[in-house]
Amino acid sequence: MSDAQGFARDQLRAFIERIERLEEEKKTIADDIKDVYGEAKSMGFDTKILRKVISIRKQDQDERLEQEAILDTYLQALGMMPAAEDAA
Repeated sequence: MSDAQGFARDQLRAFIERIERLEEEKKTIADDIKDVYGEAKSMGFDTKILRKVISIRKQDQDERLEQEAILDTYLQALGMMPAAEDAA
């Protein structure tokens, strides 16, 4: 085997091993997050709402406000909430 092939093989092995380590870390972190949600649930918090709050906090404020405005428009159109002029 040439040195170039050996070098490529070593690089490939290094990439694979790094990915495997990161995948293991990702699994550990996912388990930790699951534990935190379980702890929150045991304290009486609604985990579906916690997940929604986390999702909202990740969004850009302008994007979030736009989505909320569209959602309000759709809900009003379906009669699921009063129109803005009705609420005033």
